[in-house]
Amino acid sequence: MRNAKNPVRQVCRLALATALVCSAGIMPAQAQFKPGADPVAQPAAPAAPAAQNAPQRIYLADAIIAVVNNEVITRQELVQRLRLVETRMRNQGIALPPQQEFQRQMLERMIVDRAQLQLAKEYGIRVDDSMLDRAIARIAEQNKMSLPQFRAQLEKDGTPFARFREDIREDILMQRVREREVDNKIQITESEVDNYLAAEKGAVADQKEFNVAHILVRIPENATAEQIAERRRRAEEVQRQLQAGGDFAKLAATYSDATDALSGGDLGWRSPERLPQLFIEVIANMKKGDVSQVVKSNSGFHIVKFGGERTPSVLKSPGAASVQQTKVRHILIKTNQIVSPADAKRKLTELKQRLDNNAAKFEDLAKLFSNDLSASRGGDLGWIYPGDTVPEFERAMDTLQPGQVSEPVESPFGYHLIQVVERKKDDVSQERQRLIARQTIRERKLEEATQDWLRQVRDRAYVEYRFDNETR
Repeated sequence: MRNAKNPVRQVCRLALATALVCSAGIMPAQAQFKPGADPVAQPAAPAAPAAQNAPQRIYLADAIIAVVNNEVITRQELVQRLRLVETRMRNQGIALPPQQEFQRQMLERMIVDRAQLQLAKEYGIRVDDSMLDRAIARIAEQNKMSLPQFRAQLEKDGTPFARFREDIREDILMQRVREREVDNKIQITESEVDNYLAAEKGAVADQKEFNVAHILVRIPENATAEQIAERRRRAEEVQRQLQAGGDFAKLAATYSDATDALSGGDLGWRSPERLPQLFIEVIANMKKGDVSQVVKSNSGFHIVKFGGERTPSVLKSPGAASVQQTKVRHILIKTNQIVSPADAKRKLTELKQRLDNNAAKFEDLAKLFSNDLSASRGGDLGWIYPGDTVPEFERAMDTLQPGQVSEPVESPFGYHLIQVVERKKDDVSQERQRLIARQTIRERKLEEATQDWLRQVRDRAYVEYRFDNETR
């Protein structure tokens, strides 16, 4: 149940966090639309009312608008993605960018997505239907709906369920490619851990979280001096629009090359270790609502908006003196092509009834029925620290009193019966502090490394635009 290097956990996090969002990408500097060209506009067609949540365009027969390596992106694919993201942005209260900019941003994201999916195919990465079904079930649960209710809501919002399934499959595939190409290649030295722990020592009480949004104008890989100057001018123009009262979220959706552009550039609340050092330095002297000047990093030119700071009620830190540990055991029944989720849940319900009636001992049932290596130990998982298990397991575990047995709990591994044996407060060992520090440093490096890798994926892909033909 430990989650170290557990790609399934990461996939589930992604799926839960992106219930109704499209896959994100980046827009390279050199990708430019011909002035006046519109990849999804049609020549002189009679006006007709558009759907309330659809882009205001008339869509006729399908056509190829871009070639990515040896595959194509069609106009209809772009239209479907535009409608999905437009609905999400409206629901989140984010002002839509101008239509042509919106189309340009979305097409570039689809190009990057397609290039990543091609890498997944090249590496032989697959997502089977059973894993996909479990991911979608967790998305529905996160939205506090049953699967039929969630499906009905999607259809009501104009998103075909089959298309949604394939979008989530693609999200998972891209996450696995990024884990292979980025996550597993991040290196952390012992000196970095030492420096981090030294900086954190005794600073827990002073820690805060910051609300930050940003706009990134990316510099292409191996950019010339002319390209860098052009990108700086673009960033400075955005900054002038902000100074004139422009809406930050709308301008981020229009101009930002970051993966969070269509979410208004919002990074949410983050502790300092989860922000790039450049952002920490920029917001140091800013007040809530302030917008920075243009600042340069290796990735490009940034404009940062400071949304304020707060002191969380609970902070997990390598410097914490003690932490609660839980001694726990479980019975796991994995789901697969033979054992359905309903079968697993029904079996565990039967086992719980035997436990409730004192007709059997937990450890004996674990030895007989549990599907993991802990079975030989009567399901014993030992002492668990916060964050050691997947979120679904930890949430259920935290609600139990010592001796209490849970109802069947679903996780990416299958279904569990969980029993808390004991709890204690324990000093965080030096080894544990270093492990947490290493994980924190990795998280800080991961975002920037991912952005750099996405830029490389896009710059190395062969892309041919065909939208000029659509305006003839």
